[in-house]
Parts: sequence; structure tokens; C-alpha cells
Amino acid sequence: MDRSNHYEAAFEGYLKENGLCYIAVDETRRPVFGELPLKSLDFIVHGEGGIRLLIDVKGRRFPAGPAERPRRVWECWSTREDVDSLERWAGLFGPGYQGLLVFLYHLQPGVVLPDDAPDLWVWHGRRYLVRAVAAHDYRRQMKLRSTRWRTVYLPGAAYRELVLPFQAFARPAPVFAQECPF
Repeated sequence: MDRSNHYEAAFEGYLKENGLCYIAVDETRRPVFGELPLKSLDFIVHGEGGIRLLIDVKGRRFPAGPAERPRRVWECWSTREDVDSLERWAGLFGPGYQGLLVFLYHLQPGVVLPDDAPDLWVWHGRRYLVRAVAAHDYRRQMKLRSTRWRTVYLPGAAYRELVLPFQAFARPAPVFAQECPF
């Protein structure tokens, strides 16, 4: 975790505010397991009901692009290494751990969302929307974005299908009582 990165610092504030147990990972040293270096995680989060998350925060602006030509696209690109590393970390940590790409969107002035939008977060005067995709789901539908930069992305329809408010991963699903048969 890089506290000078406002996205990662804001996400840490979000975790604190929501009472989630977490470890911010020191990114100053790159771990090596076997022959391959492994990209560091940003956070390890333990939620209610035994939820265990391994998180890589992806900071994005919405809308993206220059102010004079904004692109109203929810950018969801990552590097292939990010996805590979999250899945390797989940394997190393063991059963029950899930790798997540957390997209933290810094909402630019003029972006209107309902005040009750799930995971709308205000931190240090900036508005963020916190969204996440499971790394294994991301891998299944990712497409190559740039060979040179080794980046991947999800097509819009796939992203809309897979993305959820972060709370959907951090809190156990509610258990609904079955309807009484009589």
C-alpha cells in the first residue's frame, strides 16, 4: 500500500470507516516465490462470516480523459501481472481467500449519482465510487488492451455483468428465511 497514492489512502479510510479488519501491505519490497517475482497486494481484508479478500486497488477517474474531452467510460483496465499475481496470492494463502481488483473511481465535479448509491464514499473532500471484480472472473473475460504495456481490460458488457459494489464481497450474503410451506 502506498499512502502517497490518494486512491489507496482513500480505500484505507473506507475500510476503517466500514469497520473492516485489514492489513495494508508494504509494497517497498517485491516478494519472490520460487523463480517468479510476485506483485505485492495492497490490502488483506477479513470480513464478517470468514470472508478473506486479497486486494489490488486500481485508481481511476470518472469521467476519464482530459477535461475538455471527457470520456464517460468506467475504465476497468489492469495489467496481466496484476491478475496473475492476485490468483497466485489466493493459492498461496489457501482455501477461502479471494483475489479482488478494486476499482476506486474518483468522481469528477458534475458527476451526479444518487446519494444512496452503494459504496459512494467521500474522503478528504473527494468523492469516490468503490467497485470490485473477482480476479478469477476478470481472467475469464479479459481481453488484451496493449501488448506493449501488457494491459488487459473487460469489454463493457462483461464489466457490467461482473462488477459489484465492494460491500457485496466484504459482507456475507444475507440469509433469507424460507417461506413457510403452510
